[in-house]
Amino acid sequence: MPWHLDPWGPRERIGDELFARIAGPQGRAVRERIHSAPGPRWFGPGREIRTVHGDAAMFVGGLAALLLQSLHPVAMAAVADHSGYRSDPWGRLQRTSTFLAVTTFGPATDAQAAVDRVRTVHARIRGTTPAGQPYQADDPHLLGWIHTAQTHCFLRAHQTYGQGPLDPAGRDRYVADAAHLATALGAEDPPRTEAALDARLAAYLPELVQSGPARSAARFLLLRPPITVVARPAYGALAAAAVALLEPHHRRLLGLPATRLLDVSARPLGCAVVRTVRWAMPPPRS
Repeated sequence: MPWHLDPWGPRERIGDELFARIAGPQGRAVRERIHSAPGPRWFGPGREIRTVHGDAAMFVGGLAALLLQSLHPVAMAAVADHSGYRSDPWGRLQRTSTFLAVTTFGPATDAQAAVDRVRTVHARIRGTTPAGQPYQADDPHLLGWIHTAQTHCFLRAHQTYGQGPLDPAGRDRYVADAAHLATALGAEDPPRTEAALDARLAAYLPELVQSGPARSAARFLLLRPPITVVARPAYGALAAAAVALLEPHHRRLLGLPATRLLDVSARPLGCAVVRTVRWAMPPPRS
């Protein structure tokens, strides 16, 4: 059948392929259930967390967050030992995206149930870093790092690539909304303003290290992702945009370029990829 007669056009096909990667083969059905289920929500319509987490810029922010989080040696050890990010990267992405969708857009009862499941898993995860430091996944300080890194990256991606960047008051409200999730998960005193978020990110800097595992994870995420050859150019543009979101000192710790040229060239590439994702995956009715 000629493409112009195909009732299932290229937009739907691309959107379904993206959904299958991000949210699993039942991604559209899961999203419909999350958004249409009755009951009060943690975050009602118009809240900034819905704006940020519902935008295609999260593709860039999510990848940047994974890179940044890997710089903490304890977090990296827990990921390497227990997450299966190499053996099942898409499964990990699907679980994370579903968790964010349920807690941001779903009924409060479903959001709390999702948090309870994560906390149950975290309570069982224990280990020792290659340097001999014991760790546990429910450590409030470690959870604070994961939250700080991802909130910083999500917000920065939205301000750079999102539709309708937030004003200062809106950014503070987003950080405060994100803190609600962090508190529910057991994070240590999460920041509630943009200024506090920036200060917390800086406070973690002495704990971050240049490590082989972090650099290996960066190479896997940026250079050897489990995607088809056809998708690699678009993914390369997304990856460059994610790297450009990171602070220069964070990039240097990961062995990534921290040049002005990358910053200038990555933005139009990132904008193009995000626009394509936004076209293929229009947001649901909230």
